[in-house]
Amino acid sequence: MDQASSYSPPKVWVNDQQNGGAFAGINRPTAGARQEKALPVGRHPLQLYSLGTPNGVKVTIMLEELLAAGHGGAEYDAWLIEIGKGDQFGSGFVEINPNSKIPALVDRSGAEPVRVFESGAILVHLAEKFGAFLPQAGAARAECLSWLFWQVGSGPFLGGGFGHFYAYAPEKLEYPINRFAMEAKRQLDVLDQRLAVSEYIAGSDYTVADMAIWPWYGLLAKGELYGDAGTFLQVGQYQHLQRWTALVGSRPAVQRGAMVNKVNGDPSRQLRERHDASDFAAVAPQAGSPPA
Repeated sequence: MDQASSYSPPKVWVNDQQNGGAFAGINRPTAGARQEKALPVGRHPLQLYSLGTPNGVKVTIMLEELLAAGHGGAEYDAWLIEIGKGDQFGSGFVEINPNSKIPALVDRSGAEPVRVFESGAILVHLAEKFGAFLPQAGAARAECLSWLFWQVGSGPFLGGGFGHFYAYAPEKLEYPINRFAMEAKRQLDVLDQRLAVSEYIAGSDYTVADMAIWPWYGLLAKGELYGDAGTFLQVGQYQHLQRWTALVGSRPAVQRGAMVNKVNGDPSRQLRERHDASDFAAVAPQAGSPPA
């Protein structure tokens, strides 16, 4: 704590890439492309450029759920963007997402390609395009969108806050870990209290709100996010969250979606790129394929 407590910010901040921790090699205080690199384009109407992080998994779960529900127009190619290697700063990717973050989607089903970036925006785009997993009007729609954007607003405190200082920062500092652990547990309690009175996040129906929240808080509840963070945060005490985590995680489309663009962990749960439903069988036959 001595080093942290003795730090005094300079009058003008100067970039020091040595302080970037695990991401020091790619973090810069500027935006834009760093190299010329075109994006590949597959044969399906929807082209996804992503990585199997929680934000990326939100979208692949949605796409797999749409296919499972019989929406053939949701067929997609999922291309791997390795953020640790700086793929997100290629000119092609920056063209579809000037913020250089995954995921990004190009919808080529119409007369002109439509780019959509930010995971929450992609979920809403797909839900409205196919008329699925998002109530169309009234209180139910408002509730669903409220929880979807709760995740969009809360996620950075869990990921960039708690996750960074607990798992990725170059040194363990007590104050930020305690600060963000408290916030992470508060968020877990918000969800636990909600799920005590509701089967799914937004009510009795499974929606985009569940798809957005599960890859973050469901995986944390399972002890699969940020190493041993589940033990540190005592996630087992959130019984209603645990019930919902298992319920959503049992869905075959969720299991498939969680595999796409995955590069770490169990090889049987990794599908680096997805271009056809049959791709899953080559990696994990038990994952199956969506109904034809």
